[in-house]
Amino acid sequence: AIEFYTKAFGAREIMRVDGADGKIMHAEIQIGDSRIMLTDEHPDMKAMGPKALGGMSAQMYLYVEDVDARFQQAVAAGATVVMPVQDQFYGDRTGAVQDPFGHVWHFATHKEEVSLEEVRKRLAAMPKRA
Repeated sequence: AIEFYTKAFGAREIMRVDGADGKIMHAEIQIGDSRIMLTDEHPDMKAMGPKALGGMSAQMYLYVEDVDARFQQAVAAGATVVMPVQDQFYGDRTGAVQDPFGHVWHFATHKEEVSLEEVRKRLAAMPKRA
């Protein structure tokens, strides 16, 4: 996973601690100014990924300098598009991908400050979903 995140998201490995069995007990990567902590799956410690669980327990939302470039980098590295990059009513430009391990990553670039009142107006003006 660390190799994929390096290629797809421009992550930098900060540290890694391997257990006696060769599995990663604890690792840290950095994407932009965000630190992510990882481990290999250890079912005996209830550390399991989305595929083993049959779904996600969390999604990541990271701010990056250029969401379009980061999104394309991730897709080129093998991530699956969940939501194409687009401007959002709340002031961010966002896109989401799923990595090969089942985790969903939202990348965003903040484009404008939007007051809560304006967010509510924009949301109310949006077409209703079926």
